[in-house]
Amino acid sequence: MARLIDSNEMASWDKYYRINLLNKLSGFKSACLIGTYDSHKNPNLALFNSVMHIGANPYYLGFILRPTTVERHTYENIKSTNQFTINHVNSSIYQQSHQTSAKYEKGVSEFNTCNLDEEYIDGFKAPFVKESKVKLALTFAEEQLIRTNQTRLIIGKVEKIILPEDSVETNGDIRLDLLESTIVNGLDTYFKAYFLEKLEFARP
Repeated sequence: MARLIDSNEMASWDKYYRINLLNKLSGFKSACLIGTYDSHKNPNLALFNSVMHIGANPYYLGFILRPTTVERHTYENIKSTNQFTINHVNSSIYQQSHQTSAKYEKGVSEFNTCNLDEEYIDGFKAPFVKESKVKLALTFAEEQLIRTNQTRLIIGKVEKIILPEDSVETNGDIRLDLLESTIVNGLDTYFKAYFLEKLEFARP
């Protein structure tokens, strides 16, 4: 039997129960590591589950950043250097990747503390994650403040794509399941994706 929950009941829940349940209702999302560096060239790495496609020509991606009422090292670094990388989390590194979400002090490298390796490709200054199989280099394009809850949409232009050559099919499809890119539900529950079916373009 279905249960109806209204906003008054949601407001009465224990804080951590509410955060856990409501974060998971939007379903599965991609798990990505965003690599940045500060003005002193210290690398930073943070886990995000809100990366989204913005446009393909030019190629833009965005992600949601929580309110800047506290230190947000990723945000501060992007605004000061205009560069960042997006790296897919795969099933071999999801535990180390999850640990990057801990609140480390500014200047502490999550690469070192979480046992992941920095990689620098083709002169791009922001660090990639060596263990990731799908990597993107971006330059900061714009931000939009979402006034409803003071979060921010950060948009970057994709400058470089690095991925295994044999992972791209002749029509442009990428078999992320074969690359073992993980998906996450909420903030802490990880899954593998399995291929179901490739459907035709929908028309009336």
